[in-house]
Amino acid sequence: MNQDTPRHVLVVEDDHKISELLLSYLRADGYVTTPAYDGHAALRQIAQQAPDVVILDWMLPGLDGIGVCQAVRAFSDVPILMLTARVDELDRLLGLDTGADDYLCKPFAPKEVLARVRALLRRAEGRVKAAPRQWEVEDATSRICWNGHWLPLTRNEYMMFRMLLSNPGRVFSREHLLAGLHDSQRDTSDRAIDSHIKNLRKKVLAVDSAGDCIASVYGVGYRFTVPQ
Repeated sequence: MNQDTPRHVLVVEDDHKISELLLSYLRADGYVTTPAYDGHAALRQIAQQAPDVVILDWMLPGLDGIGVCQAVRAFSDVPILMLTARVDELDRLLGLDTGADDYLCKPFAPKEVLARVRALLRRAEGRVKAAPRQWEVEDATSRICWNGHWLPLTRNEYMMFRMLLSNPGRVFSREHLLAGLHDSQRDTSDRAIDSHIKNLRKKVLAVDSAGDCIASVYGVGYRFTVPQ
């Protein structure tokens, strides 16, 4: 895998042998990996870590894969590859209808999982590239241009907006956004994040009345959505 920044794959599988097998193959292919062994843990990690792809087992303790899919789709469009031993066509349709992007039956070859992960990443990258670019980030001067207007951003606002713009549709937790301000004398309160977001919204709307693009995700954080 040729990526400047390694992609992060969350593997949600309660069978530790299968989990370790997948993790080892993914790491060998250059991915950063994190395991989760039940549905509730998976939801927390998706919200907090914003992985690039989720490999999700159907049968999980606590909250099954379908429940995880439904909950995740309320706040994230992260690509999900569902793993299951179920082969019935209705089960397949149910899995896809509840938010899975792809579906693979057990037993499977680890190399096929890698191929499916690459395909999901290409598909997700294509969606982002195809989106109309209404903004420009100028790292050399720490400026962001929105619809032809340079926004009057503070250093913290710039770094936070830059992070959101880098991953349209992805939910960033307050902790993640706070960590991204580490090199700019960041504030130490979650309330500071909410204040920065409020100011960002005002500054974008001041130059674009249709630029309501930063959404709150209750109990989790914020995401940037490309305006239509």
